[in-house]
Amino acid sequence: MTQPSKPSLLGVFAHPDDESLLAGGVLAQHAAVGARTSVVTATWASDTHRAAELHDALKALGAGKPRMLGYADARISDSAPGRPRLCDAPIDEVVELIVGHIRAVQPQAVVTHDGYGQLTGHPDHVRTHQATVLAFHAAGLEHLHPRAGAPWQPKALYAATHPHAGVGELGPLLARVGKTVLSVPDEYVTATVDVTGWLEQKWAAILAHRSEAARGRSFPGILARLPVRQRQSIIATEYFIRLSAGNGPHGLRELSLFQPQVEEC
Repeated sequence: MTQPSKPSLLGVFAHPDDESLLAGGVLAQHAAVGARTSVVTATWASDTHRAAELHDALKALGAGKPRMLGYADARISDSAPGRPRLCDAPIDEVVELIVGHIRAVQPQAVVTHDGYGQLTGHPDHVRTHQATVLAFHAAGLEHLHPRAGAPWQPKALYAATHPHAGVGELGPLLARVGKTVLSVPDEYVTATVDVTGWLEQKWAAILAHRSEAARGRSFPGILARLPVRQRQSIIATEYFIRLSAGNGPHGLRELSLFQPQVEEC
């Protein structure tokens, strides 16, 4: 396997806006130092308004063009007319599509949802987590999914998450709209990243998801209605769990994501 000329980070998320909310700061941070950044989005068709919004969000983050799998959102039937819901699609089919993107991008690191499905436990988040974990390991094995390209093994897999101590004001805000909060024990978090320096790009990307920002119960909509200082305190820190070190011989400390405030030795 030939090593890419620049370090690369690939995000794999369920919906348009997940990338901006959960890892927008890290994506912008990496793009700013010359890393290649890309995002795979599992749901919504490429000819919908959410795809256009995703295009604008990724532009704000410096993360290239959308890579959309085109499955339907579990809760929105017209998100991908004629396509199955992500949570109904055969898992091996979803895995092969993600493997294809991993092999095409050749990232050092992959970032996805945590096993809970990111705070609210959305079924698309859970399914994306499951498929990405399988794809991470399959991507480096030449006899698995040969149609998806030449094998490439990323060095690390991270899950975007929230520790109990990091929920803060999010808990009451989500509870007001009837949503639960699924956070992890603080000691599970292996990377805590202060993205204050990239809040302008992150917030621009969140607002690019215009249809979501206009909704009262959506996460972007909740954030858009908060005072600036309160909103910034909520989105200024991103949390990750290192799920796997991959099969490569070296770590990833050349990338800023992997120089966290907290990390295992």
